[in-house]
Amino acid sequence: MEFYNYILVFHILSFLSWFAMLFYLPRLFVYHAEHRERKDFVTVIKIMEYKLIKYIGNPAMWATIISGVFLAYITGLYSQGWLIAKFLFVVSLFVFQIYLEFLRVKLSHDICNKSGKFFRILNEFPTLVAIFIVSLVIFK
Repeated sequence: MEFYNYILVFHILSFLSWFAMLFYLPRLFVYHAEHRERKDFVTVIKIMEYKLIKYIGNPAMWATIISGVFLAYITGLYSQGWLIAKFLFVVSLFVFQIYLEFLRVKLSHDICNKSGKFFRILNEFPTLVAIFIVSLVIFK
């Protein structure tokens, strides 16, 4: 238990980094979808999308999941209902990130016809999940 606080800090920082990507990538998709005709702009956006998910999102996601599982294990909380519910929300974020990568690849190949409005609505999902996760952690 002496390392608990260090792992918790790492988990929170990983969680913040992962959510930064989950909030920002759909916003980049909005710009991408609404400015398809501006080839130079879209080229830069494609690079930003790629680097955001590959260099920030993926490592932060895995760091969050691994540190969270480790925290649940060392505290013995893994069988509590609130933590199981939190885990299910994390699984939904994992699936959401896979979907974002699917969309990113389609956008990078110029074969995605989703609108900016679609991506604006999509951008709300991580916010809703964050509200539920933080509420579960606080109110248990």
